[in-house]
Amino acid sequence: MARIFKDRVITAIDVGTTKICVLIAQQLTEDEIEIIGIGRAPSDGLSKGVVVNVAKTIKSIKSAVEEAELAAGITVESAYVGISGGHIQSLNSHGVVPIKKGYVRPSDIEAVLDAAKAIPIAEGYQILHVLPQYFIIDGQDRLIDPVDMYGIRLEVQAHIILGAVASVQNLVKCCESAGIKVNDIILEQLASADAVLSEDEKDLGIAVLDIGGGTSDLALYRYGSIRHTMVLPVAGNHFTNDIAVGLRTTHKDAEDIKKEYGCAWHPIMQQDPQMITIHDAHGSAEQQVSLERLHRIVEARGRELLELVKHDITQKQLEPFMQAGLVITGGGSLLNGMQELAYSIFKKPVRIGTPTSSYALPEALSTPLYATSYGLLVYASNHHKNSATRSLSGPLYQKIVARMRSWVSDFF
Repeated sequence: MARIFKDRVITAIDVGTTKICVLIAQQLTEDEIEIIGIGRAPSDGLSKGVVVNVAKTIKSIKSAVEEAELAAGITVESAYVGISGGHIQSLNSHGVVPIKKGYVRPSDIEAVLDAAKAIPIAEGYQILHVLPQYFIIDGQDRLIDPVDMYGIRLEVQAHIILGAVASVQNLVKCCESAGIKVNDIILEQLASADAVLSEDEKDLGIAVLDIGGGTSDLALYRYGSIRHTMVLPVAGNHFTNDIAVGLRTTHKDAEDIKKEYGCAWHPIMQQDPQMITIHDAHGSAEQQVSLERLHRIVEARGRELLELVKHDITQKQLEPFMQAGLVITGGGSLLNGMQELAYSIFKKPVRIGTPTSSYALPEALSTPLYATSYGLLVYASNHHKNSATRSLSGPLYQKIVARMRSWVSDFF
């Protein structure tokens, strides 16, 4: 391990429904980070991505942070935190402003984004992210960064993400109470996309579906920028609950059965009447159930989840944007048959997304389970070194980051 410089240390916290994951890394060079600490703890205080028990959530965050600190040999003071949950909403908006000085300045970018934000917002909700998809000057071609270009009128097409103020406040409060200052809040599907998608896929057009424990998070990209996001309150825990109810067993046994025998695609299911032994709901008496019965339960829930995603994409006429297909990641992607089931529904190329990097990743992170956690770290690394992303570059990127910082600080 290289010598640790505290000013180069970055920390990401994935606060999920089933687990809290903390990654600590050190920025070695502009393009390389070294992961020096990994911490994980069961998440006992969240439901469908939303804090429902503050005390339990604080305890879980502390436990995961302490484990990562022990591995890294340092104390964590601040972190970048992921957010999800059924309260997340999104929409696309359009803004237009005159270019005051004849050429586009950062103040014009700010003004046109403010124009795009001028939308009615439901009570109790607040804008979390304003992500420009593209700019247009005087009705000409689409641009990614129009700063210093000449023209009369500037337009922006932006993707706006909303969240319930109370839900975000609760999440930030839990982190602060655990002794962690929140540097920034990041929508988790954006982080997952950064971890598992290539720039070519984002340019061509692709959707990524992160199936977690409490929510399934969708992000769709085209021309290198975000086009659509959605959070579904249907995910891995629902598979477990269905198995527990359908087979009349305990949730613990249902989770173990799902991982060992679960299958979501009938052509690769067991064709013979193989039986497995499980405990009843009291955890005492044993019973015999067929694998076919189990598989039908799992496939029904998997089909429902994927059909909901397909319906949303079809309703918003986004199917032409999925030229590169669909990437499934998160713990739910590990369920046998999900890739085949998704292909049968979307009729597009489907692959399982694992974190990718130009440098070696610890073996423990080379699984879809840690796609969001690693993606948060990538975001934090880019922010830490003040580099521009392709869709948010230069002054524009800095201004959006500044707005997010202001938004987080307003809670306290």
